[in-house]
Order: sequence, then C-alpha cells, then structure tokens
Amino acid sequence: MSGTSLDGLDLALCAFSGSGAKTRVRVLAFDTIPYEEDFRREIRKVFARKEIDFQHLVLLNVVIAQQHGKLVNQFLNQRNIPASEVDLLASHGQTVYHAPRVFHGLAEYPNATLQIGDGDHLARITGMITISDFRQKHVAAGGEGAPLALYGDYFLFSKKGENRFLLNIGGIANFTYLPDNQDPTKAFATDTGPGNTLLDNYTRETFGLPFDEDARLAQNGVVEEALLARFMTEPFFQKPLPKTIGPELFSLDWLKKNLSDYPKGNPNPYNVLATLSYLTASTVAEAIGRVGIDNSAKKGVYVSGGGAHNPLILKHLKQLLPHFPIESMEVLGLSGDAKEAVLFAALANETIAGRVGEGQYLGGIPLVGMGKISLPG
Repeated sequence: MSGTSLDGLDLALCAFSGSGAKTRVRVLAFDTIPYEEDFRREIRKVFARKEIDFQHLVLLNVVIAQQHGKLVNQFLNQRNIPASEVDLLASHGQTVYHAPRVFHGLAEYPNATLQIGDGDHLARITGMITISDFRQKHVAAGGEGAPLALYGDYFLFSKKGENRFLLNIGGIANFTYLPDNQDPTKAFATDTGPGNTLLDNYTRETFGLPFDEDARLAQNGVVEEALLARFMTEPFFQKPLPKTIGPELFSLDWLKKNLSDYPKGNPNPYNVLATLSYLTASTVAEAIGRVGIDNSAKKGVYVSGGGAHNPLILKHLKQLLPHFPIESMEVLGLSGDAKEAVLFAALANETIAGRVGEGQYLGGIPLVGMGKISLPG
C-alpha cells in the first residue's frame, strides 16, 4: 500500500483462511520502506494536479511498478521467503488523481479515480500472481472508489453489540462505521476531510521538514479561531455522508488561499499547524457525531494511520468525543500502521476466494470482487 502521504511502501505478509464474514488473517511480517526523496519528487509532478506532463504520467506507470516490485523482492529476500511460497501479491498502486462528482462538479461526468503502478509489470518483476487496480470495479458498481476499507473492516472487525468506528488518519482522514447489529446495509465508509496532508505540506514548505513529528511544532502554537472558521466554510464539510475527497482539494493551494488575506507572517506558522491539527480532529468528530449513536450505547473509535501517532490530534479527539472510548487499532489485534496494507490483502483474498452473489450490498454499493489479475508468465 502506498497512500497520499507518499512516505513509503507498506508491506504486509498475511496468511488468510476463509472469506467474507468467515475471513481470518494473521500478519506474519510487516514493514514500511521509506521512499527516496527523488522518487517522491517524481510522483509529486503528477500527484493531485489537473495539469501535468502526460508523458511523465505514462512513464511513472511503469517506474512505480518497477520500484514497488523491487521493494517487494527486497522485503521477501530479507526474510528468506521465496516468491513461490506467496500465493498472491495485492497492490494498491499509487493514487495520482481522485475525482468523485462531489469534487469535480460536472453533472455529465461520473465518479473517477486513477492509480498507477502497472500490475503486469509487478507480476513479471516479482514472479507472483498480482491483483491490482482495486478501485475501478467499485466505481463501475456505482461507488466513488474510496474509501475501500469498508469491505475488509466489515469482514474482519464487525462485532455484534458494539458500534465501531475504525478511523484512519492518513493524508485524508476517513472512518468505517460498523453498526452493533452488523447490518451490512447500515455499514459505510466515508472521508471526513484532511488528515495529515495539509499539516505535512505546510511543514515541508515552511519548516523544511517532511512532517511535524509528534506535533512538536504544532504544540508550540494555539488554535486561531478566525482561521478555523475560514477553513470550515469549505463546502465539502457540509456535504452528506458518505463522501470522498483527496489532496486534489485539500492542497497547499487551498491552504494558501485561506491564508491570503492575512498580513505577511501572520498567522504565526506554529498557530497554523495548531489550527490544522484541530481542523482534522474537529471534522472527524463532527462526522462521527452525525451517525447519531446514543451516548449509552456500546461504542468505540479505533485509530490507525500516521495520525494515530499525533498526540495533539488524539488529544483534541478525546475532548471532542467525550462519550467515545478512543483506542489504537492494536486493541483489535492489528497494527494500525499495517491496517491499510492488510485490508487490500483482504480484498485480493475476496477476489480469489470470495462468494459474491447478485443482490448482495455493503454500504449501499453492490458487493463486488475488486482487482485485476496479472499472471507472471
């Protein structure tokens, strides 16, 4: 899995049994291999941009697959695991543009999304059957192609008697809601707004650091109420759930536009980071509040992604959601850092071993097998 933060490639070696509601998984090994800055820079040339060098996009479709294949081989070689012992390689690829209707606003055009890092190249480089390009079937079935976490979350973590919110704070923040009655028609996944993307971009541009580790910079600032109010005028926040978005909207340009009327040097850059941290937490809390769970009902919020390591965001979440226990994904037996990669492995397992039938729905979208199959030979 490679997400919108572009920090590196998450690799999870998983052992599955069963499928659907009977799916069980053991994570045998996990690692995140950081990208070189030159590689990140090449991706940023096409990432979440309306205008790009099209030749560069085409070339990156191969280059990303080559790099991911190299890292997969490295991961297995370090553990003395031959490719012949691995049944499937599940590859999310690299999202370069996410364009749901809620973002592009063109009534005559459908939801769309694009991930690159070609599966055929991965299959040849690694020697493994590769399942890739998962999001297109979801769009074809009427969805927005994101968040796809709903499928794995529902099969692996749904629990009768507890309302669960599986919150992932990556570049964009999203959660899966799993109702206490396990009704698949009531379960859904939604984006809530920016997670780390604005924080990381502003930290990189202003302080020359890749991200604000442990919120050390943000904790030197205070929330600017006027700036927060300006951020909250973004129409996306008022749109009904479920919804999806990406860095195409919540970009450095979006942030600069909201800062443009302030005198140079204001607000204080530490205050900007503090306000962005609160924006992430408050938009998550507002979206969870919309689900309407009674305070007396059993419930929990389980956090994963890079934002799970941000103490300031977690502090705000606990203040804003006083009736919701907020825990790490580790409480449910899975590393929060590994979760996204494991969920795409679960989608690949479902594609090969699942029993998808007509008339089955999950979160309002037909339950479909996702991913394209590439053979190494």
